[in-house]
Amino acid sequence: MFAHYALLAIALVLIVAAAELFTNGVEWLGQRLGLSEGVVGSLLAAVGTALPETLIPIVAVFWFGGKHGADVGIGAIAGAPFMLSTLTLSLCGLSMFVFTRTGRRKGEMKINNGLLTRDLCFFIIAYSLALGASFMGPDRNLRLLVAAGIFLIYPVYVYMTIKGESEMGDEPEPLYLAKVLKLESKRLRLIVPQIFIALAGIVGGASLFVDHIETIAKGIGFSALFLSLIVSPIATELPEKINSIIWARSGKDTLALANITGALVFQACFPVAFGVAFTAWDLEPKAIASGIVAIFSALIYLRLISTNQLKPVHLMCGAVAYFSLIGVIIATDNVDPMPISMNSSLHRL
Repeated sequence: MFAHYALLAIALVLIVAAAELFTNGVEWLGQRLGLSEGVVGSLLAAVGTALPETLIPIVAVFWFGGKHGADVGIGAIAGAPFMLSTLTLSLCGLSMFVFTRTGRRKGEMKINNGLLTRDLCFFIIAYSLALGASFMGPDRNLRLLVAAGIFLIYPVYVYMTIKGESEMGDEPEPLYLAKVLKLESKRLRLIVPQIFIALAGIVGGASLFVDHIETIAKGIGFSALFLSLIVSPIATELPEKINSIIWARSGKDTLALANITGALVFQACFPVAFGVAFTAWDLEPKAIASGIVAIFSALIYLRLISTNQLKPVHLMCGAVAYFSLIGVIIATDNVDPMPISMNSSLHRL
């Protein structure tokens, strides 16, 4: 068991180092291409770090199939927005609070209200449609229509984000790869490789983390749905958490929050549309509850942003919603561990 904990620590170090490389590289890509903070945070960073965990439900449903495959797929789909809208935003707020109190960053939280409002509105619309689809019954044609609608929300969101007004960020710290090679930071032939190296580190670290945290949880006897809804997102959403903490430390609050809210929109469109289209999408009460909490949290933040009252302490309150629901799920979870063969195969992917 000690070996599992040691490898968890190694995986976390790898993810943190890779996230530092990624945030530095993606900021320079934005500078090089003349992109706004909104595009860098809500699109480039959010999609780049969200892609790996998007594969989990696809593999679970198509490769394994059956009840366990559906449980893992649906749990992973529902777990990501729940984690992002509560615990991840809470950690971002906590980072802002701690770094400000310790003098690591200056001033109060400064954000682009319009950008975050747009992100949250698109998330609420897409995810509300997804939850509603779970009550549509066995009519596959109707669910396919809803899935197509959810999927098409994202191109509209991308268009509005690119066209939306948002300032370019300040010039970031020198590109790490450029410092090593003693070259200029604006060279695309250095920026792009650094981003891909970082993404490889993020995927590798997250995979290692998932492998060992799920081994520990499975040994305790938690169900497949619990593992995919709660345990796996702790690891698969780590890149978003670390990226946002790094940007919060630097006082780049719009990037820190847009990285999370942009990932929320992506997760509410692509994986959710897949789930609605290719599974029975008959959500268990736990999955529905996680979705309601995610939407309710987004509505609260939307209200605070619209009245210019959002503070780090408000973001920190998301942890209360997260751990409250976790407590209920643990108390009512049935011991139904995932078959070893399926679990091990998922990890190797």
